Amino acid sequence: MVTTEKLNLLAPGHRACPGCGAAIALRQILRVVGRETIVVSATGCVETFTSPYGQSAWEVPWMHSLFENSAAVASGVEAALEAKGEKANVVIISGDGGTFDIGMGAMSGMFERKHNITYICYDNEAYMNTGVQRSSATPYAATTTTSPAGKNSYGKMEFKKDVPAIALAHDVEYVATTSIAYPQDLMNKVKKAIGIKGPKYIQIHTPCCIGWGFDSSQTIAMGKLAAETGLVPLFEVEKGKQMVVRKIKNTKPIQEYLNKQNRFRHLAKEDKEKIMEKLQEICNDNVKRFGISE
Repeated sequence: MVTTEKLNLLAPGHRACPGCGAAIALRQILRVVGRETIVVSATGCVETFTSPYGQSAWEVPWMHSLFENSAAVASGVEAALEAKGEKANVVIISGDGGTFDIGMGAMSGMFERKHNITYICYDNEAYMNTGVQRSSATPYAATTTTSPAGKNSYGKMEFKKDVPAIALAHDVEYVATTSIAYPQDLMNKVKKAIGIKGPKYIQIHTPCCIGWGFDSSQTIAMGKLAAETGLVPLFEVEKGKQMVVRKIKNTKPIQEYLNKQNRFRHLAKEDKEKIMEKLQEICNDNVKRFGISE
């Protein structure tokens, strides 16, 4: 269990939305990594709400890269520190757009070169700060501004990309998934990652009340439901060791999760029953594949 000084390295006054899952994740991450850290972030929600022109909410050294190259910039930072004989935790904090999509190539290169960097993706499942466009992290059947539900569409027609599996295929040292709904689990995994030499990947599920369409007071509840249905498995894999999975005592039906979000409300129609069943199948397959149920 992580026991650490309650550092507040995310300064008050940032411009995150009320109930922002990414802001919650950021506070938990920074509490663990501490002051001896350099953070690199691609364009995204975190960059937008922490660094309006002339201001910064960061209490650690922080760099804003382009949408596609946070891993490349961080690789340069890590190489420079090594050349100078200096030490710091090099951490990337980027969203799913800059990770799953635009930054995939740079991240792959960082993994292949074995840089000692902890890559953390805050996954709010769309391009939220630019208008809720679909990303390859957007779940199957979710409606977004670029995958709208209508007479000829049930929302996004493709399945969510499995980036943790891609990271594992790169033979990285540590891969984990976690959620802001389980802060101790999140902080334990971040703490473990920064203590391991080599490339690491952590994916944090961060519900977005604006993009998903739920009340801002329900952010943590939505995160818990995502895990309790089996839709978002929480696990860790340290190189050479067996996968450790967070167990769920009583899994819940996916409909309980979907009904609380506007992005899935179109599935309540009778002609969308098969889509709802497909989402339940995804959950059931995860429960079986990862051994989630106690």
